Amino acid sequence: MKLGFLTACLPGWTLPRIAEWAAAHDYQALEVAVWPSVGGRDFEASHLPVANFTSADLDQALELFERTGLELSAFAFYENNLHPDPIRREEIRSHLKASIRAAQALQVPYVGTFIGRDPGLSITENMAEAERVLPELVDYAGERQVRLIIENCVMEGWHPDGGPGNIAYSPELWEWMFSLGLYLNWDPSHLTWIGIDPVETIKPYIDHIVHAQAKDVELDPRARNRYGFFGKVAKAANPWDMGWWRYRVPGLGQVNWPRVVDRLYEAGFGGVLSVEHEDPLWGGTEENVLVGLEVAHHTLRPLVVA
Repeated sequence: MKLGFLTACLPGWTLPRIAEWAAAHDYQALEVAVWPSVGGRDFEASHLPVANFTSADLDQALELFERTGLELSAFAFYENNLHPDPIRREEIRSHLKASIRAAQALQVPYVGTFIGRDPGLSITENMAEAERVLPELVDYAGERQVRLIIENCVMEGWHPDGGPGNIAYSPELWEWMFSLGLYLNWDPSHLTWIGIDPVETIKPYIDHIVHAQAKDVELDPRARNRYGFFGKVAKAANPWDMGWWRYRVPGLGQVNWPRVVDRLYEAGFGGVLSVEHEDPLWGGTEENVLVGLEVAHHTLRPLVVA
């Protein structure tokens, strides 16, 4: 197992600057954000120009990762592949394919994305739509020796009432998506807040957990007593403000990291554990983000055997 982090937490930094910092601070891998540009959501970043990936870009990336000794564990383009707007859906599909082609060129084994959801349809209706559109993308990736990995994020901000906006949030749905040829970028934080014990999901699904994200979550049961499980109704301008929980860097929330890492080892996981830094307390400035990454490293590095 190696310890890495997702580069999206530093959208204003270049990839060489991130890689040099990561190597100097004892990280071993990077999960590289490849959105087409920095968008309207937090933690969206563009650290490789995959849509127009040239031979010069390839050479520069290969030299960077060889020089720093880091592993490029996966590309990250987490978007709604079931977007209800057909124009937007096609934009996402096109960029996902570009990400796959660039991954093939760099021999990156995984491209991460979401299944997503049309919020105007039921989950079962979305499953039927996914069965229509996703196999082509799975085949496109497979022909290029790349696997598509799905993060089990609920994406509640994509649903008007705080419901799931990404239909990959539970083991029941994982089993369905595995049947389509998709794999899992496993994240315990989302499981924790929806009431699933993340440790119990490792052994049964380890054959499909090929990459893992390290994000923690802090729960506030008193606030939940006011807002309920589905969170605030009046979210103002922030659809992600549920009111009773928030993401934290590993070690500052409820996830039991010694148990998680131990069970990953026990099950035979040999991939990358990638810190996904979305902690609002250690965000807002680049200096804060770096402190958050150091806190995560301090928590996890003793657990991940060198």
